Amino acid sequence: MAEVKDLYEEQDVAEETFRDHLATMDEKGKRLWVYPKKPKGRFTNYRNLVSYFLLIVLIGGPFIKIDGQPLLLLDILERRFIIFGQVFWPQDFFLFVIGMITSVVFIILFTVVFGRIFCGWICPQTIFMEGVFRKIEYWIEGDYMAQKKLDKMPWNREKAAKKISKHFLFVLVSAIIMHTFMAYLVGIEKMWQIIDEGPVENTGGFIAMIVMTGLFYGVFSKMREQVCTAICPYGRLQGVLLDRQSIVVAYDHERGETRSKFRKNEDREAVGKGDCIDCKQCVYVCPTGIDIRNGTQLECVNCTACIDACDSIMDRIGKPRGLVRYASEQNIADKLPFKFTGRMKAYTAVLTVLTGVLVSLLIIRSDFETTILRTPGMMFQEREDGLITNLYQLKMVNKTNTAMDVRLELIEPKGSIELVGSAIQLQEQGIGEGAFFVAIHPDDLEKMSSQISIGVFSGDEMVEKVKTKFLGPAK
Repeated sequence: MAEVKDLYEEQDVAEETFRDHLATMDEKGKRLWVYPKKPKGRFTNYRNLVSYFLLIVLIGGPFIKIDGQPLLLLDILERRFIIFGQVFWPQDFFLFVIGMITSVVFIILFTVVFGRIFCGWICPQTIFMEGVFRKIEYWIEGDYMAQKKLDKMPWNREKAAKKISKHFLFVLVSAIIMHTFMAYLVGIEKMWQIIDEGPVENTGGFIAMIVMTGLFYGVFSKMREQVCTAICPYGRLQGVLLDRQSIVVAYDHERGETRSKFRKNEDREAVGKGDCIDCKQCVYVCPTGIDIRNGTQLECVNCTACIDACDSIMDRIGKPRGLVRYASEQNIADKLPFKFTGRMKAYTAVLTVLTGVLVSLLIIRSDFETTILRTPGMMFQEREDGLITNLYQLKMVNKTNTAMDVRLELIEPKGSIELVGSAIQLQEQGIGEGAFFVAIHPDDLEKMSSQISIGVFSGDEMVEKVKTKFLGPAK
């Protein structure tokens, strides 16, 4: 009895110590390399399809044009951002602020309801790591046991060939990723220009490419799961965002405990044993090295590998699937099936409304924006013909993909506009600047500072109406 008691105490201690340290660190703080077993199953197949689709969209994005504009361009240096073919300038900064607020609220509400589905299915770190680099590793070095054996063996021709081949492909894929991200930052045409001109003409760009390639290579060949556990803030946020009703990848402890090894033809329920046969397959496939049976943890990215591994074992021993599944803590504790609750419906409705508001703002965004300001430091001038003039500075932003000739007309009060220099011509997605005088007869001014309206016309169509102040003599 004493031995059995000691065994249970040791198990209890082991099950609690996971909270005291990372699964990928030993007692001295040294990194423990994770060798995840190659996952197989329905969720893995679904995630592979999602990964392949997102990779195709990501790699092909810079080559896709919408109405002559890139699908996505984040040109920070030129302060020009193109999203789905629509150009956004600094004048549209309020949309960026609204978009950021919407994104933060969206992440919070989405995580509260659906847990870390983003991490396991959409996050670029997971997509590249599990969908590209890990597959290269499995292809060259084999599954997890073969990888362990390879790392332990002394250097020889086989080990050198496999390691060199793997890391060569890692560097190559990192370079492809880097060039893809560079195309999103400067445009595909500019990127090809930098490549054609070589490092001598574009030393800064070439150095940036080398640094970014090295960064991607380091992340996916060395850091790996450490990015999710030590760098990414989203994993740490989940501790305050998740609650008992949040959907996560969870182990059904009510059904699985008490765990014990499988014995053929044994009535486990009759002897007080749970469905978990302690095969540890869920641990072997975990890319972050945790035991999902310990509950929701910081390192869990909801990749579903443990679900597939456990389902395959349940099939083999004749037990129903779902010992590890998508569920909330409340579902498991109360032994309730998954249900789309009223709270989920409410939060989903809020998410839909937020997304709808942002999309609506993008749709109704003006295609043309004009800024007219009186020239600072200058008072009005009185001409020989008796007219009062003010000098204005003009800046126009054409957000469309069509060039246009622009003219200005004074709508209210009566008067005229005299351009300084040539007529204003705006190129597609271009910016135009200029200056002009507004001339008004003193009899048409009611006070010293009057509001005037200026119409901006393209052809016979007034594309915008701008109001500004006009200074005249005191009445």
